[in-house]
Amino acid sequence: MKYLGIFLSLWLVACSEVQNKAVSSAEHASHGTVAAAISTSAELAAVSSLTSGVVVWDLTTQTAKYRLSQQNPTENFISYLAFSPDGQHLLTADDKNLSLWQMRDGKNIGFWSLPTSIVRDIAVSQGGTQLLIAQSDSKVQHITLKTGRRLEFLGHSEKVNTVALSPNGRYALTGGNDLKAYLWDTQTAQILQTFVHPTRVTKVALDQKGTLAFTADSQKQASIWDLTTGKLKQKLELGRGRVFTTARFSDDGRYLVAGSASRRVTVWDVNTGKVVKDWQVSAFPGSKPPSAVVYDAVFMAPDRILTESSSGLAELWEFEP
Repeated sequence: MKYLGIFLSLWLVACSEVQNKAVSSAEHASHGTVAAAISTSAELAAVSSLTSGVVVWDLTTQTAKYRLSQQNPTENFISYLAFSPDGQHLLTADDKNLSLWQMRDGKNIGFWSLPTSIVRDIAVSQGGTQLLIAQSDSKVQHITLKTGRRLEFLGHSEKVNTVALSPNGRYALTGGNDLKAYLWDTQTAQILQTFVHPTRVTKVALDQKGTLAFTADSQKQASIWDLTTGKLKQKLELGRGRVFTTARFSDDGRYLVAGSASRRVTVWDVNTGKVVKDWQVSAFPGSKPPSAVVYDAVFMAPDRILTESSSGLAELWEFEP
C-alpha cells in the first residue's frame, strides 16, 4: 500500500517485529464505538459513537475528515456502516433509515427508509451504484440508484442476519436464521447456490474476484466455498465456537481475516483452513471482564491487518504470511 509508510509514522507506537500485541494503535473514539468500518484500501475509517455520531477518519494523516449527520435522525444511533469497494462511498444505517455519502466531499446523495421492517445488515457496490439491505422480515432488498429499481429477494424464511455484495453489484450472498446462506443474482433474484448450516448463519463474505465465499453460523461451523464449483473448499480450524462480526479475504484470495464479539482476530490460510495468526484487540477501558467487539478488519498489506473495535481504537497487527 502506498500510504503504509506514512500511516505507520503517524501512529502512536511502532515495532519492527511480529508479535502478539498490536504494532500500533490510534484512538478514534474516547468513549468507545457502536459501529465501525474500514475502506478496502485502509485509507479511511468510519466510526459511530453515542457521543460524536459518525466520524470519518483519514488514516493517512490520522485526522477526522468528516462528521456525518443522517437525514431525519431518529433516537436510534447509527449501528451499520459499509464502504463501497473503491472507498468512494459510505452507506450508514440505523434500525429504520439509510443514507449514502460521497467520500470526496462528505455530501449526502441519498436517503431511504424501511417503514415496515428493521435493518439487519448493509452493503454497497463499487461506485455506490447499488445497495443491499438485510431485513428482519426475512426479505433482502436490492436497490439500483440510477433507475430507482428495488428488487426484493424472498428466498429466506426467517430473519436475515448478514449480507455481502460482489463489487459490481451483480451477485449477493445472504445468510439468515433459517440456517441457510444463498448466493443469488441481483438482476433476477434467482438462487445460484445454497449453503446449509446446522445453526443460524451469522456472517458471510465474498472475495473481490467472485470465486470464493465465506459462511459462518452461531456455533462451530465456518466454511470457505469455491463458487466456480459450488463445493466446499475448507472448513476453518476454530478450536471453539464463536460468533463472527467481520470477515474479509485478502486481495489474492490466499487468506481470510475474521473478527468476533470476543475480541479475537484470526487469519486463516484459505487453502488449508489452518490458523496463521490469532490476536485479541484491546478491551474497552474499565470493562469487566475485559471485552470488545471487533467491527472490521482489513489487509493493509500482505502481512498487516488493521482493525477497528468497540474499544474506540484502530489497531495494526503484523504476521508472517
